[in-house]
Amino acid sequence: MNIREQSEEIETKILSPFACLSSKTAGREREEEKCPVRTDFQRDRDRVIHCKAFRRLKHKTQVFLSPEGDHYRTRLTHTLEVSQIARTVARALRLNEDLTEAISLAHDLGHTPFGHAGERALDSLMPGGFRHYEQSLRVVELLEKDGRGLNLTYETRNGILCHTTGREADTLEGRIVRTADRIAYINHDIDDAVRAGIISVNDLPGDVIGILGKTTSERINALVLSLIENSEGNDLRMGDEVQEVFDSLYKFMFTNVYCNEYAKHEEKKVPDFISLLYEYFVKRPELMPEENRRTAQTESVERAVCDFLAGMTDRYAIEQFKRIFVPNSWVVR
Repeated sequence: MNIREQSEEIETKILSPFACLSSKTAGREREEEKCPVRTDFQRDRDRVIHCKAFRRLKHKTQVFLSPEGDHYRTRLTHTLEVSQIARTVARALRLNEDLTEAISLAHDLGHTPFGHAGERALDSLMPGGFRHYEQSLRVVELLEKDGRGLNLTYETRNGILCHTTGREADTLEGRIVRTADRIAYINHDIDDAVRAGIISVNDLPGDVIGILGKTTSERINALVLSLIENSEGNDLRMGDEVQEVFDSLYKFMFTNVYCNEYAKHEEKKVPDFISLLYEYFVKRPELMPEENRRTAQTESVERAVCDFLAGMTDRYAIEQFKRIFVPNSWVVR
């Protein structure tokens, strides 16, 4: 047996009966020769890490628009924190850690610049709407590799599509990522909000501090432990008390941070900002990159512009806006 086959055999011996085995994958849209070293899910992970969309995450907003401080989260650091939490749970439950990691690293590849404000703006403009999880799937299926996509396995693509509200993923690994995503963003958003002076740790509800803890690490540890200890078989769940305070914590964050006037003041500019760029390129599709011009011909101009804007980093979007709409100073020659 080669190394991959040995790894697949080890999976059958040590993983839970409820785990998704790499040897049992539903496969890729296009058949490929197997790697002699890496399992299919390991290859998915590696393809995501090396793709352009993954690198752009470092300059995309998580909560605070284009933060100037060095320690605020970006979409990339959020993704890495989700991956760490999800892998911890998967390993403890003897599920497929490689699949969990691949889904985690890819789940936000389609996210817009300026976070959910950018997503809402594109949703209002794009015929049929815009949802970042659908765009993430579009990135790996079509947009990467000059239109060839990454050709990931079905299980990874399903986990990407189902990582947020709505339909649950077909695998436990995909469902872990959905929960890990929420654990990660609520807790690191608390940390960032405290750093920004929007809230203090003492503002958190008393039952949250009493049950989950006061620090970020205590809260994440409590949530992860509860998830591991209360999950059984095909049922992934936290303890009732922990789930209740976790939901309470989300409501607190929604009221005090996600809808905070000071924290979200700059987001008021995003709809007009995105709308102006959208309308400009809809009228001038020839000014977009070649891959987007192809999409304009094969699908629609609106679809092409949506792909172009969704793929932008915060700073690239701002540069484009300045280039197009902000007059340059007149210079005497």
